[in-house]
Amino acid sequence: MESVETVVVGAGVIGLASARELARSGREVMVLDAADAMGTGISSRNSEVIHAGIYYPPGSLKARLCVAGRTLLYDYCRSRHVEFRACGKLIVAVSDDDHDVLSRLRQRAMANGVDDLALLAAADVATLEPELETRGALLSPSTGIIDSHGLMLALLGEAQAAGAWLALGSPVRSIVAGANALLVTVEGRESLILEARELVNAAGLGAQHLASVTTGLDPLHVPALHLARGSYFTLSGPSPFSRLVYPTPVAGGLGVHATLDLAGRCRFGPDVEWVNDISFDVDPARAHAFRDAVRRYWPGLPDDALAPDYSGIRPKLRTSGDSDFRIDGPEEHGTGGLVNLFGIESPGLTASLAIARLVVHKLDAWKRR
Repeated sequence: MESVETVVVGAGVIGLASARELARSGREVMVLDAADAMGTGISSRNSEVIHAGIYYPPGSLKARLCVAGRTLLYDYCRSRHVEFRACGKLIVAVSDDDHDVLSRLRQRAMANGVDDLALLAAADVATLEPELETRGALLSPSTGIIDSHGLMLALLGEAQAAGAWLALGSPVRSIVAGANALLVTVEGRESLILEARELVNAAGLGAQHLASVTTGLDPLHVPALHLARGSYFTLSGPSPFSRLVYPTPVAGGLGVHATLDLAGRCRFGPDVEWVNDISFDVDPARAHAFRDAVRRYWPGLPDDALAPDYSGIRPKLRTSGDSDFRIDGPEEHGTGGLVNLFGIESPGLTASLAIARLVVHKLDAWKRR
């Protein structure tokens, strides 16, 4: 049996941000991931958008951590030379009813501390993005895009510089929570049992399963998991837009929107498809629905201009209504030294540094008990 002060399960952006923050606090940290590379799950299958904090209910973890995390993330990218661009985004109105939606979104954003949004008339939108056909839009200048892999490399580098180490190909099979330690059974190239004082469950899509095999954690503290697959399609040819373009939100997501990568390529997505199993296949037939959705705000989309790209799966805690993050420490579930992160979907990338600070806060509070 080997001993380590803190184990982080999951080497995605949340796990790596947490490992960095924990290691910088003076802890001995080991990061475990079942995959053979870091960030192969949710962290590598999203829109790579830095969100402003517009959509989330005031007071929710998503709202608070997104707004705080956005500032932290922009500062971090500048100081660590992680590539990003604050390109801004437009949430567009394509019908008269959408004007009311935009007004409500602006009010919600202001309640969250996002005070830089501007309501634009259709003529103003046409000046900014001539290809769009709208009845107005909400402009968010603080929305941006980021190199998520570069961010994870930077976080890992800092965590390792502070003494943390990463073990890939190391799936965690079970955890036994005792009075003063957690026994972590790890399988893979070498099977071993780790004795840890603290454990952070940042396993993404596997977080509920990991919690369910944690002896000593009441199953009542493991929420149900609902899988929402979102597919993306790439646009052939140059991007018609210089900003991100979003429709008004839909149930389960933000609608099929136009996103850009740092090379200027345009892709559309994600849609929402409730699934029972984790599969990242993209059905080419979904292009028909994508074309219909995109042509509501860009009628000039050419036929056969969309090609299947990739998909991601969001770990939802609800299938209707607002689904918030769950970040449960000992104060919530009563199991010493354990923090479980459930439902960390968008805006998890934006909020990652703020989430990491909250994780450390919860563990520090437990240590001071």
